[in-house]
Amino acid sequence: MATNTLSILRPSVNNLAARVFVRAAGLDFEERDVWGKKDEPEFIEKDPAQLTPLLEEEGLPRGSLWESCAIMQYLCNKHGLDELYPRDPGERAMTDSAMFYLTGTLYPLMARATYPTLGFPQYAGEVATAPAADDEMKEQARKDAEAALTQPLDAFHRFFLDGRDFIGGARPSIADIRLAVTLEFLRAIDYEFPQWAEDYVSAVESALGAAYSEPAEDVRGFVGSVKAQTA
Repeated sequence: MATNTLSILRPSVNNLAARVFVRAAGLDFEERDVWGKKDEPEFIEKDPAQLTPLLEEEGLPRGSLWESCAIMQYLCNKHGLDELYPRDPGERAMTDSAMFYLTGTLYPLMARATYPTLGFPQYAGEVATAPAADDEMKEQARKDAEAALTQPLDAFHRFFLDGRDFIGGARPSIADIRLAVTLEFLRAIDYEFPQWAEDYVSAVESALGAAYSEPAEDVRGFVGSVKAQTA
């Protein structure tokens, strides 16, 4: 039995972050695709939030843990993976800040801009879920979110990546994994990538090799199939 079990959804970039990480870290793991199974009692018992990726590992107080960044931080701490999660307090703070900024600011905009095209459900309280909102209003909200992506992307470029190849410095950190995989969803809406972002994703994939490219094919294949249907 594998030391780490990941319950995943293959088309998800949130899940892709953890999938790339366990491969890049060389950890013993098993993947379970739980597409269509997150509402089953057995899964809810382990994950009442019904979120993936879900890590199951014997060192956890409750035996399971969700949220991709928390999973990567935990496994780095447990296995001393300083090359992926720097131990220096300042460098670690930069890594943490980049991930928190991504999940708190960049990803919500990304979801609003791409989920309608990808066919993923939007969150409660969004324009896309409002009963009174017509298609024109929903599309305008999506376009507004897409336009708003410019500012957080620029912040990553000008602050976290200023003078560096990666947020982690000379090699990708867990923050780089999280950012690179997130950018994969922008392909769904033909977003005009800044050249630095194109170069950055390519550099992360090149540095991590098959650990990145192999699981990324699931997301890229899904995005490609969506675009083919809407062409």
